Amino acid sequence: MPGTVCGTNYPLSICFIVVNEFCERFSYYGMKAVLTLYFVQYLHWDKDLSTAVYHAFSSLCYFTPILGAIIADSWLGKFRTIIYLSVVYVIGHVVKSVGAIPTVGSADVHIALSMVGLILIAFGTGGIKPCVAAFGGDQFEDEHVKERQKFFSVFYMSINAGSLLSTIITPILRSDVQCFGGDCYALAFGVPAALMVVALVVFIGGSGLYKRNPPQGNVLLEVCKCIGHAISKRWSRSRYEAKKKHWLDWAEDEYSKRLIQEIKMVLRVLVLYIPLPMFWALFDQQGSRWTLQATRMNLAFGTTFSIEPDQMQMLNALLILLFVPIFDLIIYPLFGCCKINVTPLRKMATGMVFAALAFGAATLVEVNVVKTVVNPAPAGNALLQVLNVAGGDIRVTVPNTNLFPDSIAPLQDPPEYVTVPLQASSAELDFDIKLNGKDSKCTHMFNETTANSLIVYSEGGNVSCKLVKDNIEKSGDGNPLVRFLNTFSENVTVSIGKVVYEIPPGFTMSQNETVERGVYSAVSVCRGTPIKCNDQVDLGLLDFGASYTFVLSQDGANNIAATRFEDVTANNVHVAWQIPQYVLMTAGEVMFSITGLEFSYSQSPANMKSVLQAGWLLTVAFGNVIVLIVAEGAGLEQWIEFLLFAGLLLGVCVIFSIMAHFYTYVDPEEVDKVYLADSKYGSTEEEEKKRPSESLQMNKTEKGTKL
Repeated sequence: MPGTVCGTNYPLSICFIVVNEFCERFSYYGMKAVLTLYFVQYLHWDKDLSTAVYHAFSSLCYFTPILGAIIADSWLGKFRTIIYLSVVYVIGHVVKSVGAIPTVGSADVHIALSMVGLILIAFGTGGIKPCVAAFGGDQFEDEHVKERQKFFSVFYMSINAGSLLSTIITPILRSDVQCFGGDCYALAFGVPAALMVVALVVFIGGSGLYKRNPPQGNVLLEVCKCIGHAISKRWSRSRYEAKKKHWLDWAEDEYSKRLIQEIKMVLRVLVLYIPLPMFWALFDQQGSRWTLQATRMNLAFGTTFSIEPDQMQMLNALLILLFVPIFDLIIYPLFGCCKINVTPLRKMATGMVFAALAFGAATLVEVNVVKTVVNPAPAGNALLQVLNVAGGDIRVTVPNTNLFPDSIAPLQDPPEYVTVPLQASSAELDFDIKLNGKDSKCTHMFNETTANSLIVYSEGGNVSCKLVKDNIEKSGDGNPLVRFLNTFSENVTVSIGKVVYEIPPGFTMSQNETVERGVYSAVSVCRGTPIKCNDQVDLGLLDFGASYTFVLSQDGANNIAATRFEDVTANNVHVAWQIPQYVLMTAGEVMFSITGLEFSYSQSPANMKSVLQAGWLLTVAFGNVIVLIVAEGAGLEQWIEFLLFAGLLLGVCVIFSIMAHFYTYVDPEEVDKVYLADSKYGSTEEEEKKRPSESLQMNKTEKGTKL
């Protein structure tokens, strides 16, 4: 062994591999944590498209490991595959970071760079995924089994540690560091890129210590060739040829009986994988739909501390570190003490139930979250509210409607938007306005599905009105939106933190701007020529998710006053209500994912474990494809979509439980006995009767699960 840690049987090379894995997972999960909000806020995509692209990327990350395994096992070996694909990985991160710099090209350039970067990252992370852990295992001598097992524990701890830290840090870099006039996505992607460079440098740094096994040929390709040959022979056989006990036996003319027997065992497990993608369809929405849900919730803990919506994802990594020892040391032994037979497949089915319950909890949260959302007007209609700054009570009448039956007091916050029927994609509407017994008229063009404010004001003794369009969507990051109406005859400048409003005179409305959530009790206001900045206004608490209009006017003391209107209600459901769904989902992951891998490995021959690893990763890929299809194709309300996923998983769980009931557990070591028996006794009907009992038992098991 080239070198060991402090005289133990642990190779020194594993230190480089563990640090490499920590940095790589930090890089991957840190980038992925802010990815959905990047699509929504920076690229200005809608939530469905953002979700679809997020899951398309996730799916590609789990398709490419097969390619990485083939390259490593057939040509380059694990070491060179990790090096070369890590370089691709780094280039992808750099391209992704450059695409997040606003000064680099147009919006189309940003999209192109982002997509190219994500594709390269998917090939990089997926390509090295099946290589790094196996390469670490290669560093140990065959007799050091316990040391190898402990290495894998440390290895997976490094994965979760990297995930936990990155999902805390990168959202902070995104939101708390301002660059180019907004959230610093370039930095949020740049730091993971730097960590991937560190990962590559560290891995290369240990190159002189590594034990490198040459490529042994890819067993996955051999399995596919054997299956293809069997199918070809089966369909091309003559009707006069003798029937085979199993369709794979048609490959016996070119492949060994041992390989065929091992493939039969693997296929029995792969059949159980068919329902599994539905679990991953729910699990991977933590970074998409659940993060978007958090943007519409109250993120404050106390008066001074709040979290970012994309930081909630760190709960999964944190809970994994807590739940794994709890389940292994407490929960599972308790069931054993109660003499309850908890088989691996029963654990997996229970994990599905927990994931479905998690989405049931997410549905309840979503039902309450949407109560603060202003629904857009349906086709052929528009939304309207009236802001009265005319100095007295007014009556607003729209001919042939009863939209505003009551008088509207000055500076009165409208209770809610009213729906105005247009009966077309656009229409002109007449308004009759009465102030102090004097009638006035105004006409404005409305477009369907828009939200609008009708500003009624008095100027020179005449009543006039302006129509402005409102933004009723909550901001992508959950922060409040603020705008100002200037009722003065001179320019007004308002500064809220780094956001500066320049508002022309004459009852002019500023644009909605996103500001940080907080209490603004002394906001500086400048006006006039020369500019005077000795006025301050109290805006109060600008809360998460709200949209505010402030009317700037003059009070009785000749000072500027800011009258507050809440166009969109602040988020009143606290983000802590997401904790139950994360707890349920993580409990489901512990029972489903960890148990599933252990079950798969225990039921497969030693040289077929990579085939099952590839099959397992494909279930994750297809799970993300399911979300992609539903997000883009279903067009459902979010709470209905959550409920649909929960119902689908429960249905799949029933199917999986039935399949598990008929599954017979086997010992892969029996393959050797069967192979030896085949060599000694042959495989005809007469010779089979002479087989030892254990060989017959394996054959019966095989017969009961034909595909």
